[in-house]
Amino acid sequence: MRAKASDAKLIDLFLDMLAAEQGAGENTLAAYRRDLTDLSDYVARAGAGFVGVKTEGLRGYLADLDTRGFKSSSVARRLSAMRHLFRFLLNERIRSDDPAAILSGPKRGRGLPKVLSIADVDRMLTRARELAQAPGSSGSQRLRAMRLYCLLEVLYATGLRVSELVALPRSAARHDARMIVVRGKGNKERLVPLNDASRAAMRDYLATMETLTQEKKQNGTSSKWLFPSFGESGHLTRQHFARDLKDLASAAGLAPRLVSPHVLRHAFASHLLHNGADLRIVQTLLGHTDISTTQIYTHVVEERLKSLVRDLHPLAEK
Repeated sequence: MRAKASDAKLIDLFLDMLAAEQGAGENTLAAYRRDLTDLSDYVARAGAGFVGVKTEGLRGYLADLDTRGFKSSSVARRLSAMRHLFRFLLNERIRSDDPAAILSGPKRGRGLPKVLSIADVDRMLTRARELAQAPGSSGSQRLRAMRLYCLLEVLYATGLRVSELVALPRSAARHDARMIVVRGKGNKERLVPLNDASRAAMRDYLATMETLTQEKKQNGTSSKWLFPSFGESGHLTRQHFARDLKDLASAAGLAPRLVSPHVLRHAFASHLLHNGADLRIVQTLLGHTDISTTQIYTHVVEERLKSLVRDLHPLAEK
């Protein structure tokens, strides 16, 4: 138990470093904490702790993950967390060696898991628009439908991370702005352009929300969020939006398991590249720090180049 208590303190120190020096967000910190707490539980059962565990003990943990049926992507993520932790312990001279340095994990595929076609996205947008304009709906039903349509239009127009989308400020929908400032991972800001459809959806949704809530205001103030909620965060949660999106997918005749906010972010990037966008521009729009993250979409570029050669080369077979 003493080793486990010591591990908990080391996890706290490590997470403090990630937050202070690398600007890690709450979701990233929570994921690291879950992974490292699980590792701590395993090594504690073997009578060790982070300070004393050897490489063989860490190999045993990776084998245990495999026995528990973890996917290769999840094992790779936990191995990455281990490497970061023990490198931190070495740098802080809490350990004199790094037992995770020589560990190897499963190779992760770079393929895009799920991709919606342009026609699929159009079906969802059309259905969302129909629900937002449905006659006979109550005020709250209409507002919820308009909110979902607005979320979908903005997500497909910008490729925002879902955490960035649900936390947009109310000011993003004002003044008919053609660009919005987004605060992404590591608290970094970037400019993201809006198209006409997303701007119109935001404007109409905000106008409807303000009209319906005008009588409910008690102190003359309103939420600072574009998608307010009564929850702790003050804005719509990622989970709530994901559920609404799956319901919409079903209503549009698509399999709900194939649709999520992240899949629509994939669709944004894939469709841009398919239509000729530069990979570096897509990297900037998505907020990727490293171009290698954006290169999972390389297959889209390759297919487009093959099509160009096939269709435009003077000696290509017709």
